[in-house]
Amino acid sequence: MDIKNKATQINLFNLKSVQMRTFHTTWFAFFLAFFGWFGIAPLMAIVREDLMLTQVQIGNTMIASVAITVLVRILIGPLCDRIGARKAYTWLLILGSIPVMGIGLAKDYHTFLLFRLAIGAIGAGFVITQYHTSVMFAPNCVGTANATTAGWGNLGGGVTQMVMPLIVTAVLSFGVNEFLGWRLAMIIPGIALFVMGFVYYFCTQDAPDGNYRELCRQGEIEPAEGKGLESFILAIKDYRVWALFFIYAACFGVELTINNVAALYYHDRFHLDDKTAGLIAGLFGLMNIFARTVGGFFSDFFAKKMGLRGRVVFLFVVLLGEGIMLMVFSQMSVLIVAVGTMIVFSLFVQMSEGATFSIVPFINRKALGAVAGIVGAGGNAGAVAAGFLFRAESISTQQALLFLGVMAVIASFATLLVRFSPAVEDAEKKAFAAALAEKQHLNADTGNVTV
Repeated sequence: MDIKNKATQINLFNLKSVQMRTFHTTWFAFFLAFFGWFGIAPLMAIVREDLMLTQVQIGNTMIASVAITVLVRILIGPLCDRIGARKAYTWLLILGSIPVMGIGLAKDYHTFLLFRLAIGAIGAGFVITQYHTSVMFAPNCVGTANATTAGWGNLGGGVTQMVMPLIVTAVLSFGVNEFLGWRLAMIIPGIALFVMGFVYYFCTQDAPDGNYRELCRQGEIEPAEGKGLESFILAIKDYRVWALFFIYAACFGVELTINNVAALYYHDRFHLDDKTAGLIAGLFGLMNIFARTVGGFFSDFFAKKMGLRGRVVFLFVVLLGEGIMLMVFSQMSVLIVAVGTMIVFSLFVQMSEGATFSIVPFINRKALGAVAGIVGAGGNAGAVAAGFLFRAESISTQQALLFLGVMAVIASFATLLVRFSPAVEDAEKKAFAAALAEKQHLNADTGNVTV
């Protein structure tokens, strides 16, 4: 899809341009999606006692929370190619708010499992966020734009670890017990998601020049009929898409897993109370404030120096670093050292994610949504696979973390499969240079300081 008038710079404080309005709206929508998606995770110690869950059952609910997202992400990508990001996100947010608010109705393990499964669909918002910034920003800054919107959205995973226990505490101050408190607390993220669905519809548009339906009517882009299936077929035939699927499983899949287990891990291993364990676990997600952006920024930097191959080399380095640091973290037995190691490990995890989706827009422009959907689904597939490790009673949490680190190291070598033809390399270098020239021209005219 040939989208015109993409932004060549990221001016964070300019809300007049549709590109920057979309930038801020889409990362905040994903932030709330993440908040609703993992809102229950820091409350699992209470839920475990309330519903009398076993380790196996907790593992099953973790798997359920990310398993359905694999399917929904695969489907939502081609849907974006067909109807645009604006409508896709609106419906996802509104419908996704229902199980988030409804999980408080769970009375036993089976109903709780079903609600966690339904909530997992909201995680597909990531694909829409990446799709939307990819059509709004030019090659010279798309890596940074994608990484920043995803990173600030992922921040919801860290904030929820800190905020949800506080919300429960506030609810308890009204005189209810803990078992009712966690149920009432989940209504808050659900309401936020519902409202955000309408905000997204009225504050964004599909492309810089308008919505897809209008652009099709004007002849600016191809009609949407059949586009979803066509883009999906193009994506599944490309082996590089599956290499990135495996790579993203080893970085975002690990992040999802840590979001699910960190609070309980610190609670059990270091004998911390729920609020303290949640605060420490939240540090992992809070690295998204800048870490994923750093990954996208350096991917753009190496693309300027080395072309698309530079993006791939950088991805290899940070993913290898992630695997090594995760193995080190798994062996820590002193709290303060474990926290410090976790922060460094988190830096590499999120840089790897940013570097991965800095490559995605260049795999196949005719199937951007489908490629983003499949690669994004890889993250959840990785989390599902990791969930079976933590579900097994014969394997300790430390051993499971060590195995995940080994898998991340192995996955880093899948970058060898991500190659581009000389013709594509040359075309992208020219597009990158043209975007840089346009950015310099705009800055010379306005005197703006931009990213």
